[in-house]
Amino acid sequence: MGHVNFEKLCVVVAALRAPKTGCPWDLQQTHQSLLKYLLEECYEFINSVAEKNPEHMQEEIGDVLLQVLLHCTIADEKNLFNLESVAKSLTEKLIRRHPHVFAKKDQNISPAEVAENWKKIKEKEKEKEKEKEDHLPENLINQNFLIFPALFSANKIGEKTNEIGFDWENPQQVAYKVEEEWQELKEEMVKSKIDRNKIEEELGDFLFSSAQLARHFDLNPEETLRKANQKFIKRFNKMEQLIKQDQLDIKTLKQQDMDQYWNETKRLENE
Repeated sequence: MGHVNFEKLCVVVAALRAPKTGCPWDLQQTHQSLLKYLLEECYEFINSVAEKNPEHMQEEIGDVLLQVLLHCTIADEKNLFNLESVAKSLTEKLIRRHPHVFAKKDQNISPAEVAENWKKIKEKEKEKEKEKEDHLPENLINQNFLIFPALFSANKIGEKTNEIGFDWENPQQVAYKVEEEWQELKEEMVKSKIDRNKIEEELGDFLFSSAQLARHFDLNPEETLRKANQKFIKRFNKMEQLIKQDQLDIKTLKQQDMDQYWNETKRLENE
């Protein structure tokens, strides 16, 4: 099976990074400077999936692939790693972590069992790596949990503490905690002298406990909030259309007028 277009793409990316004839912008980039673009492209692909738009998905996953190739090319220039070594490492890992496919074939294994086996194999691999490195064992929860978006991190932290039994027993208990954090936030908000640092702290506690409530309902808080954002945007755009239909300018309307259009939008959704 040939990959003519992929090979051509690799040649194009290499040309962009050619020292004397490449693109000035691409030549200026580093692993650090490209990180924001990698994040942006990943989120744009996520959005295209949510839209169920194959054309956009193809375009956006292509942009993600470009970022991967740029990072591999930059690393190759410094003799750190390259696309071939990345492919080799990934291939070996996939084979190791799918013994039911590449070793003892088992077509009856369930997706849940596959996920659990992947986790166990990954943990064993990490233990072997630690044995090679002469240092104290890492904390169960470390700074690596903070590299993700905040809500995603909160979910990961909750999953990890759940593994060792440091968790609430049911959603109702978490709901009480959310109410407790909300009450503490309200108490800070009504003080005669507002302390923004305390507001930030209590609001953070409220958001963290809310993320745990989502987790206890087997909901991903990041995805849950993304859906809420999408719903708000959809409603807002519909509200704006209704206002334009009445030949009004949304920027000149008072809050109470916009509230009426907002309620009308919600009513139309339920028809």
